[in-house]
Amino acid sequence: MEETKVIARSLMEFLDKSPVNFLAVKTVSTQLDEAGFTRLDPRDKWDLKPGGKYYITKNSSAIFAFVVTTEGPEAGFRIISAHSDSPCMRVKPNAEMLSDGGIVKLNVEVYGGPILYTWFDRPLSLAGRVVLRSDDPLSPRTEIVKFDRPLLTIPHLAIHFNRAVNEGNPLSKQKDMLPVIAIVKEAAEKDNLLLRTIADAVGARIEDILDFDLSLYDTTPSCRVGLNEEFLTSGRLDDLSMVHGAMTALLETSSTKQTRVMAIFDNEETGSGTKQGAASPVLMQLLRRIVGCLGGGEEEYLRGIDASFMVSADNAHAFHPNYPEKYDPTNHPVVGGGPAIKINANCKYMTDAESAAIFKSICEKAGVPCQYFVNHSDVLGGSTLGNILTSQIDLRGVDMGEAIWGMHSVRETMATKDHAYTIRAFKTFFDL
Repeated sequence: MEETKVIARSLMEFLDKSPVNFLAVKTVSTQLDEAGFTRLDPRDKWDLKPGGKYYITKNSSAIFAFVVTTEGPEAGFRIISAHSDSPCMRVKPNAEMLSDGGIVKLNVEVYGGPILYTWFDRPLSLAGRVVLRSDDPLSPRTEIVKFDRPLLTIPHLAIHFNRAVNEGNPLSKQKDMLPVIAIVKEAAEKDNLLLRTIADAVGARIEDILDFDLSLYDTTPSCRVGLNEEFLTSGRLDDLSMVHGAMTALLETSSTKQTRVMAIFDNEETGSGTKQGAASPVLMQLLRRIVGCLGGGEEEYLRGIDASFMVSADNAHAFHPNYPEKYDPTNHPVVGGGPAIKINANCKYMTDAESAAIFKSICEKAGVPCQYFVNHSDVLGGSTLGNILTSQIDLRGVDMGEAIWGMHSVRETMATKDHAYTIRAFKTFFDL
């Protein structure tokens, strides 16, 4: 029980520091630095040492950390992959829009597939990346920014103007989801209002701000709920709980039989088709480079890949007590039941019988329960990182995740003990 409490506190601290993908990567980078990992520049020539600890970042929103094997270049890899992004609202350029009464709202665009109505009437703020002018146009300066205090809210229309709201309420992403940020006395005050706010936060001149990637986030801290604090509720459990689990396992294990890799991609929620996404060659290139730095060539790389295994960690849908009809009658994971192995007959996941058996054996060795998630046959499911990565790399692997409620809500819910179970399984996998 004490282990569960400690891990839950660590996860909640991580979530609260990581409201968007850029902050998640910054938080992970800080912990890697404190653990003695060396940050590498992909443009430099690398000198990797057996047993050495290293990491790289991509686009400031994806991060790949690894501990080098001492067994030679063909030893292979143990990989845990996850993603840093979550559905949200992102601010458009020229965002300020003036309404009656001097009310300023921001023009935003929906990122991914959030449950829109969960964003209403909450204290919201902004976080992300600001790109600033430098002496080299091809290498602008980047600042990561997080506004800790609430700056915005998206007010819902009162029920008096839509008496049928509880019978179904179609929402316009362009009309209904615009947050308000301020009241101004003069129309001219709205001009550059957001840029002035950003400039103050990063200590820059407005004219030096070239662009930004800013997203809205709910400022309500993560917390534990339930009579016995059985549950943990927060934004971005999908998929930052898996990022935290992978990071914790990497930092708390020591095996060098194979190169241990934590691969955190971005843009999974929009299909992974970016240079920092799982559909890019970024992981394949990293693994090839590690083998090359250890003196191996194509033969050693291919032998190593054949000896490798990947855990594709992305959360699963927990059985909802109010909607039993939505779930497969015999394969629905419950909160608190341990990691869920995800299976799909149409290959939406990379799991097959062999890889499921491997992960089940890992859970048994770790002393944790595991369960299965299979879609109800009449309900279309999604896909995740595993099968996307296998289009780049011929890897064995399993798709799994922690079972959560409210996936893609502004706040999701999980069982606190599931995260302790998952970390134990991840550590066992890395230490085999």
